[in-house]
Amino acid sequence: WRGREGAPYSTLVPSDEVTINYRHGLPVITLVLPTRRERCQFTVKPVVTTVGAFLQDVQREDKGIERAEVFATDGSKVSDATLMEVLLMNDFKLVINNTAYSVSPPVKDKLSSEHATEMEDIKSLVHRLFVALHLEDHQIRKERELLQRVDHLKGELLPLEQMKARIMDSADAKTSRLLWVGLALMSTQGGALAWLTWWVYSWDIMEPVTYFITYGSAMAFYAYFVLTKQDYIYPHAKDRQFLHYFYRKSRKQRFNVEQYNKLKDDLAEAEESLRRLRQPLHLRLPIQEINNKD
Repeated sequence: WRGREGAPYSTLVPSDEVTINYRHGLPVITLVLPTRRERCQFTVKPVVTTVGAFLQDVQREDKGIERAEVFATDGSKVSDATLMEVLLMNDFKLVINNTAYSVSPPVKDKLSSEHATEMEDIKSLVHRLFVALHLEDHQIRKERELLQRVDHLKGELLPLEQMKARIMDSADAKTSRLLWVGLALMSTQGGALAWLTWWVYSWDIMEPVTYFITYGSAMAFYAYFVLTKQDYIYPHAKDRQFLHYFYRKSRKQRFNVEQYNKLKDDLAEAEESLRRLRQPLHLRLPIQEINNKD
């Protein structure tokens, strides 16, 4: 190990410097602290304790330890997120400062299938108890976070809503004026045709004129379909013209429609999450908390 290229330590200590024994089903790791030269025992919970947590406990016990790492027998570093239960299955090397300790965990008898099943049931029961005891605190904390997010989004939307209301009023007024102008033009056209038919010319002369006016109107409606891929239906045409005026006014007043839509979507998502969190089947708060909300 010392001669390998890039070796992380320079001294290899015999395995008796670090020992591992099992007491009451838990592994007890005994090692010599480099600064005080005292033997210290560390009891770990292999199912929940990680290698990083164990190394932090060692460094916390001896402030003179500047470096603590764990390597496998092939020289690869063991991740800090690895559980101690996995580490204790094979031999490994514990590096403290520049000293490497060769560690050989004792062989633990394999659990029978029945005992292993009982252990899994116990683990599942402990997990359910943990969730039941901490569910209310988690829901209250999550609700507060959602309420803060809803208030923040409403605060950002308030000036945009005011600007949008002004733009919509302006666009609606222009659209209404356009509809009244169209009605006035159609009334004028009908009156002009009637005047030309009964007072100036006769129906024999005006009939071809009305035919071409009707044909021209049909061409205009067909052109509208070609350009918009929609039939000329009055409510749809009104909405299309309203959106045209709305977006043109928005560009002039620098109203960011995309940002507004994103904020509205985020607010709807937050309110939906808050509504689902407050459903009676999901919310398990005490009576005092419910009364405070009411």
